[in-house]
Amino acid sequence: MSLPLGETAPDFTLDSTQGSLHFAAYARDHWVVLFSHPKDFTPICTTELAAFACRKPEFDARGARLLGLAVDPVEDHHRWAKDIADVAGAELNYPILADPELALAKLYGMIHPKADPKVTVRSVFFIDPERKVRTTLIYPPSVGRSIDEILRTLDALQLTGRLPVATPVEWRPGDDVVVSPKLADAEAAARFGELRKLKPYLRFAKAGAKTGKAKAA
Repeated sequence: MSLPLGETAPDFTLDSTQGSLHFAAYARDHWVVLFSHPKDFTPICTTELAAFACRKPEFDARGARLLGLAVDPVEDHHRWAKDIADVAGAELNYPILADPELALAKLYGMIHPKADPKVTVRSVFFIDPERKVRTTLIYPPSVGRSIDEILRTLDALQLTGRLPVATPVEWRPGDDVVVSPKLADAEAAARFGELRKLKPYLRFAKAGAKTGKAKAA
């Protein structure tokens, strides 16, 4: 089973394309987006890793560090990195963990035996600066992920970690947010200004979705 939300992400040390990587030292006070891949030299994984490399500055702007994982040895990762760079038009600029013994894959619940007992599914873990798991996304090996959705989720987590709000369906940065029902109308209006009230429990307000580091709520 994948890590439950709110759990502290287990610490680990593994070999990576950037040398031995101690997770706590790598994360420090940053958000981490940890994502797994079924296998090296596979087509969908290559497109994903290339896209992450191209869009890494967007994660940097949000105070988030990227961390990939695949179950092949690091020597294979280094050879695969050349293909990723060719597809991306940019060098691989974040570490890929090597997990040939499936130690981390099993620890984090990335192996789903009925999908494939030998490789990971496409898991994404959003880990906050307190090392708490805030969101997980899980896709089968046949479905590539959306970087836009991963960034949107990260923006929502950081915004709701700073303010007593939640993000409604199809929310994008800059859209109205839903004010927490815990706030009385007067308190909510004092904090957010004019409210758009559809139901007593459904009140919308303006809130800037600033990027950057944010602590867990």
